[in-house]
Amino acid sequence: MIPIGDSVKSRSTPYVNVTIIATSIFVFLYQLTLSTLGNAQFGFLSELDLFFRDWGAVPACLTDGAGLSPNTSPRLIDALCPDGARLAMTPFTAMFLHGGWLHLGGNMIFLWVFGDNVEDAMGHARYAVFYLVTGLLATAAHVALNQSDLTPVIGASGAIAGVLGAYLVLYPRATVTAILPIFILFWIPFHVPAVFLIGLWFLLQIFSGVASITSTDVAGGTAWFAHIGGFVAGLLLVQLFALRSRRRRRLRVIPGGR
Repeated sequence: MIPIGDSVKSRSTPYVNVTIIATSIFVFLYQLTLSTLGNAQFGFLSELDLFFRDWGAVPACLTDGAGLSPNTSPRLIDALCPDGARLAMTPFTAMFLHGGWLHLGGNMIFLWVFGDNVEDAMGHARYAVFYLVTGLLATAAHVALNQSDLTPVIGASGAIAGVLGAYLVLYPRATVTAILPIFILFWIPFHVPAVFLIGLWFLLQIFSGVASITSTDVAGGTAWFAHIGGFVAGLLLVQLFALRSRRRRRLRVIPGGR
């Protein structure tokens, strides 16, 4: 199921959400200018691979090789990992990198449908902080379970999972318009409760995440536990950032208020 709209009407212009989407698209267009020619077998990485390694979040680099074998040469870590300040930036920059058109398109569709309403409930500045914090916690969840992994983690899906968790708390009665691609040119639009669509998505992440622990084939290059960590972070942190419910409570206690 692919969401294309929802029943909640935003009361403000989602400047931050649009900026995140625009930035992600701009970075992806830059990625398209990088060469993909390389040969990892002979230690020759393409320009795009080097870009991901420099600006993606590499678990083994962020843990200073804590999960690697004691026989691993420190020089290898130094050669593979960015240094100092740039390493500290990678959990942030990784949120704006994507591995392909489907990766980018899927993430941006979900962010477009659900992010504007969460931003409306939180306000622009709070939403920006919420997005980054949940994205960082999502990366932390993945790194904690994959400390020896030298594969760069890229994509906005961890932060978007946080947005989905927040949306579920803020708008539990919302409905989502989705499409079910049957054939390339034949899509069936239908309405479904947001709780069902987001809940089904989260159950898929849990199932895939648990399965990936025992089978690398299931992982398929997807950071399932980043999705799970981001979603749980969104559920737990939304009330700290949302302003909508607080404003309503204040209005109720004002004499003669409307």
